[in-house]
Amino acid sequence: MKKINIFCFSVEDFHVLNKLPKNIIPFGLGDKNFPNNWLNEKNNENILKFNKHFGEATGMYWIWKNKLKEYSKNDWIGFCQYRRLWLDEFLKNKQKFSTAKLFSKLLKNDNQIFDNSESILLQPILFKSDSLRTQFEKNYGSKILKDCLDFLEPGEKHDFKNYLEGNSLSICNMFITNPIIFDKYCNSMFDWIFKCYAYCLEKNLLKGKNMRLPIFLVERYTSFWFHKHTQVNYLSFARLGNFYLSNFVNKFINPLNVPFTFGMYPTIHKF
Repeated sequence: MKKINIFCFSVEDFHVLNKLPKNIIPFGLGDKNFPNNWLNEKNNENILKFNKHFGEATGMYWIWKNKLKEYSKNDWIGFCQYRRLWLDEFLKNKQKFSTAKLFSKLLKNDNQIFDNSESILLQPILFKSDSLRTQFEKNYGSKILKDCLDFLEPGEKHDFKNYLEGNSLSICNMFITNPIIFDKYCNSMFDWIFKCYAYCLEKNLLKGKNMRLPIFLVERYTSFWFHKHTQVNYLSFARLGNFYLSNFVNKFINPLNVPFTFGMYPTIHKF
């Protein structure tokens, strides 16, 4: 039977992550202490020292180097974040108030999307006024992305540059795919992120809001890479608010099983 494991990255010990379905595995990022039942990147082969610049990519690196051999070609490996969890469907319209519980709407292993996809990405956000390039430049600087494109092979550079003129982006480096594709993605992405990091270090860019500039660059590249190299399908996601994440609340109830939350599910976002 194929395995479908979703690794849920977190920088804090949020107790709600212990209440997720068993196929969603909590993973502690950074050098803080995490529960014994969580995975974390402090052991085995790791790039923990880059976490403050690479964000969730250091967790992906750990899975790539230390866990990939445990999966067969028909298994699925995915990633989510403590605030963003995969839903079991693609929601075209904003959801109205419902008695549904969030736990019951989380992605299930028997979803038919696994039968007709090579990769699954988050339902894209659409920028109304900007391209992906201009939106990045407004937020992080005008020359950075252009220079970092030069670190890619010519064909990849050309296609990525064209992709950046569009306005659709699957955010947060969240994806689900098979181990073979994941390995190809990691070989390509980590080659690029280390070159981007060296560039950012040389230009003294890794400070303030640009402290995590390498992973912000990769967020665009991830969306592009999977669209170019794989057959993509989409699922929506739920964004957890402070009520869900509160360790105090989680002492008394499982907030994922509280009814009347379906209306909180985000669908497509337009900026």
